[in-house]
Amino acid sequence: MAGAFGGLLFTRIAPDAILCASVGLLLLTGVLTPAEALAGMSNEGMMTVAIFFIVANALTRAGVVAWASDIILGRPRNRISALTRLMLPVAGMSSVLNNTPVVAMLVPAVANWAKRFQIPASQLMMPLSYAAIVGGTCTLVGTSTNLIVNGMMLDYNASAGFGLFELAWIGIPVVLITLVYTLLLGSKLLPNRQGALTRFENARQYIVEMHLDPDSPLVGKNIEEAGLRHLQGVYLVEIKRGDNLITAVAPTERLVADDHLIFAGDVESVVDIHNLRGLRPAEQQVFKLDADRSSRCLVEAVISDRFQDSRKTVKELNFRKRYSAAIIAVSRAGEQIKQKIGDVVLQAGDTVLLETYEGFAQQQQYSRDFLLVSTIENSKPVLHEKRFLAVGILLVMIACVSAGFISLFKAAVAAAGAMIITRCITVHDARKSLDWQVLIVIAASIALGNAVRATGIADQIALSLINAVDGTPLGVLAIIFFLTALFSAIISNVAAAVLMFPIVLSTCQALGVDIQPFMITLMIAASCSFATPIGYQTNLMVFGPGDYHSMDFLKMGGPLTLLIGLVTVFLVPLIWSF
Repeated sequence: MAGAFGGLLFTRIAPDAILCASVGLLLLTGVLTPAEALAGMSNEGMMTVAIFFIVANALTRAGVVAWASDIILGRPRNRISALTRLMLPVAGMSSVLNNTPVVAMLVPAVANWAKRFQIPASQLMMPLSYAAIVGGTCTLVGTSTNLIVNGMMLDYNASAGFGLFELAWIGIPVVLITLVYTLLLGSKLLPNRQGALTRFENARQYIVEMHLDPDSPLVGKNIEEAGLRHLQGVYLVEIKRGDNLITAVAPTERLVADDHLIFAGDVESVVDIHNLRGLRPAEQQVFKLDADRSSRCLVEAVISDRFQDSRKTVKELNFRKRYSAAIIAVSRAGEQIKQKIGDVVLQAGDTVLLETYEGFAQQQQYSRDFLLVSTIENSKPVLHEKRFLAVGILLVMIACVSAGFISLFKAAVAAAGAMIITRCITVHDARKSLDWQVLIVIAASIALGNAVRATGIADQIALSLINAVDGTPLGVLAIIFFLTALFSAIISNVAAAVLMFPIVLSTCQALGVDIQPFMITLMIAASCSFATPIGYQTNLMVFGPGDYHSMDFLKMGGPLTLLIGLVTVFLVPLIWSF
């Protein structure tokens, strides 16, 4: 155990490797039996986390998170308005979704939002992470920590688990405290930096033409209302409307069905435009591809000097049939080519942006026709038409669990299956949704927790905690919170919760008190990883975009952890008695 902690703290070895090596050593030395070492793989909480990865990814693929973020962010009047509009809805989303995909989807949106309204990114990124963290404390499904602790409680006693919304009694006050703390002290404690999520000025530039569908929600809106005026890294060059060409597009210009919008920008911006609801590529070759659009992605490829028939146009080359890919934009020497795609004569060194099947990059990476082929991250088309179906599946799952018709694990399995059957997510994407590093860390941590309990270490530590506060339950509760919060700050929150679980359980048995208030405190403490960037995954996700230093998290998150600890120790015994 000491070696595992030392490895997590002082080396760069992956946490799953360290924890698995520790479990292997304990297994070989006979401290753990094979059944105890593998117990984590069959833990209901761990498997629920795995299933929720699929559900969360399906909601992301259906554009639910992006749609919600567009509604949420809006136009803030000032910094306080911006933080309120950001933190409360993010906390709400994180209460029913895994907070990692929520933050992953919102980081670029918040970066653009900050730039558009001239708010330093560093004033928003850390509050974004904190809101996602505390939002997860409101429900059983909000964070993997809650699911794991609840799963271990069910292993201990089948009737000892919590209800889906039972944690809201303490979670909602924690959310409100975090919001008020950030509004009052954020301007003083948060740094004033613009952030590192910026576009490179010398990035490859593309011209891309998009068609406005007749049923698009953008029809009838002007450019300002449609959100097309202040796009980062891309701008609207002109509009083709029938035989008319509108240049120098005014912000008051209203969009009409079947408009062709011509955008210029870098590749990341083109991906953003590509995924806007109601817009689709105007290049007709895209719709002749054999692969279903939900399984396609965007790929960049550099034309080789050995490219076949290099003197022919794209249309003459029959590019789509030859490569099962449609060119949607071409960049030459980093500059935009403003020409109809079919009439372009490709030259060596040209970079083409392709919509194609998912395995194109792997199949063509050694082709003589291309020097370099790379898939653009997160470029799969968003399935906007599945949005309300995905939301409906999520709401039915929540309703069934809340009413007690079915257990959380069974409901999650049913929801994931429904997402796959209704094509909100493909089987291939469902497999890729699983974060195996997180799951292995959870399973290995559970095995180490078994070792802590089986060898009597948990009983010894529990006795020491009780003696330190003269056997008072409230004092033990306070020690458990701050010890768990400390572990969570220096190792992962899940590992901290799992390793503390047997200690908390032994403490409750020694004191002869109900385990519920102590387990609630354990859940909240493990999630309160505000003081370091390594304590919680969402903190790491905003570390770069916010241009933070480690000391920034300590200054902002240290007092917040202490404040939430005091509130938790005060409120929990009032709600769940000893």
